[in-house]
Amino acid sequence: MFLHGYLSCKESFNYQIDFFSRNYRVLAPDLTGFGENLPLTSPYFLDDYVKDVLKLLNQLDIKRYHIICHSFGARIAIKLATFDKRIDKIIITGGAGLKPKRSISYYFKVYSYKILKKLFKNKNFSRFGSSDYKRLNDIEKLSFKRIINENLDDLLCKIDNKVLLIYGKKDTETPIYMAKKFNKGIKNSKLELIDGNHFCFVSNYEKFNNIAIKFLKENS
Repeated sequence: MFLHGYLSCKESFNYQIDFFSRNYRVLAPDLTGFGENLPLTSPYFLDDYVKDVLKLLNQLDIKRYHIICHSFGARIAIKLATFDKRIDKIIITGGAGLKPKRSISYYFKVYSYKILKKLFKNKNFSRFGSSDYKRLNDIEKLSFKRIINENLDDLLCKIDNKVLLIYGKKDTETPIYMAKKFNKGIKNSKLELIDGNHFCFVSNYEKFNNIAIKFLKENS
C-alpha cells in the first residue's frame, strides 16, 4: 500500500506503482481531501485518516501488506504499525510526524502572531503562515493544525516491523536529523540516504526503487 504526502495524491508514486506492480498487488488510494477523493466536509484528526485506511483494507479483505509512505503518509503508517498485525515491512521516505527542532526565530514568529492577533482582531496576518497552510480553506486549516501538532515520537518504540528509511540528502522539509530520530526510535530499522530532496523517490526513482525492492524481497 502507498500512502502519499499532505497536499499530494497517489500520482506522486507513479514511478513506484508501475515498478512494484510487476511483483505485487498495488493499492494506492487518494486520501480523503486529496486527489480524486472527496473533499473534507469537517476537520480531520490523524486518527480519522487511520480509520479510512483501515476501512479500505477491510473492504478489500487484505490479509497481509507492505507500506511505502511519504511525508504525511508516514504519520498514518506509524499509527497503523502500533496495532495492525497484518503489516509486514514498511518503507518510509521523507517521513514526518516527529517533534521538529525549532529555532529562536520560529518561536519569535509564533508568539508575534499570537500577540498581534489578540491586539488587532480584524487584521489579516496570513503572511505568518507557511506556504502549504496559506493554500488551505478553513476546514483544511483546522485539520492541518490538528495533524502537525500531534507528535508521534513515543510510538516509535512500539513498532516491531522491519522498516527501511530512504531520505534525500538535501531534504529540507524533513531533514536528515529527523531520519536519524526515526532510525534510533524504531529498533528494526535501517537508514539509506540517496541523492535528492523531499521527493527523492521521484527525482531519483531508479535508485529508490532498487533499494526498496531489495528490502521487500529480503527473507520473504
